Amino acid sequence: MYIAALITGLVSGFYSDGYRAFFDVNVVLLFIPFVITVIATALTKPKDPWRAAMIVFAPTMILAATINWDLIPIALVSLAFLAWSKDRATLTGVFLGLAIASKFYPAFLLLGFVLIAWRTKTWRPTLSMLIATVTTFLAVNIPFAIANFEGWVTFYTFNFGRAIDFGSFWYAITQIGLPTIPESLLNVASTALFALLLIAIAILVKKAPTTPSIAQISFLILAAFVVTNKVYSPQYVLWLVPLAVLARPNWRDFLIWQFGEVIYFAAIWWFLAGYGITDSKTLTPQWYAAATFVHIAATIYFAVMVIRDVRAKSDSNGIS
Repeated sequence: MYIAALITGLVSGFYSDGYRAFFDVNVVLLFIPFVITVIATALTKPKDPWRAAMIVFAPTMILAATINWDLIPIALVSLAFLAWSKDRATLTGVFLGLAIASKFYPAFLLLGFVLIAWRTKTWRPTLSMLIATVTTFLAVNIPFAIANFEGWVTFYTFNFGRAIDFGSFWYAITQIGLPTIPESLLNVASTALFALLLIAIAILVKKAPTTPSIAQISFLILAAFVVTNKVYSPQYVLWLVPLAVLARPNWRDFLIWQFGEVIYFAAIWWFLAGYGITDSKTLTPQWYAAATFVHIAATIYFAVMVIRDVRAKSDSNGIS
């Protein structure tokens, strides 16, 4: 962001709108992690590199890639999966540590590696990866925590203490007239539901005929997180796209899931266009809730397809 701001200062003279200049600069810079994600995914499956084209043509990638800077951690996660496929456990941890430093969601992926180690009883690579992850994360974060602890910790306290927000199941039920969960219980309910799904995933891994791939487990973990979380921003779907491509490169099911997410993408902006405006002609709260349920159902659908694959068979290379 800071680099983009510096470049914007150099090119803003060519623009009448500084905000547009900043946006355009970021689009150019974000193209770099986007390309890295595609190439890393292709190299992770060298026998089937064309599955990376699913990332390029994913409708949600086209629509949501420039909402936020999420392509940066997505690229780092893709590099981590590439390193893991090449048996580079420490390098995997370095990339994951950098990814967690830029966006916290990759921390949940560590659970997938632990489940693989638990299933296969091969702990050494996972322990090396975890040590490298923690070391890298601390090396990036400790200087900022020391320099400005209040600013550094705000991200974590804000997300833990935030109320229900757009895109979540919890918000959708309030839009159709159901009672709002008290804020004091929201964290407990959201965390408990996520924990139950994680237990179910652990049981699935343990009972699968063969060891599931890290991509399959990771998709299921992140899918569980996004459908139980207190908020679902439109760009969150991008976290799942590369994992879906590695876990189940099936165009039909991929596009069914993507179609549900595109419906939500259109709905959130249509709803926000009239948010707080009396007698607006935009999407009603009830229809917005319906679109939210569509995106949740589409995510669950793809997750069920992955679960079906896990119960039937699994990739021997550990990535899928």
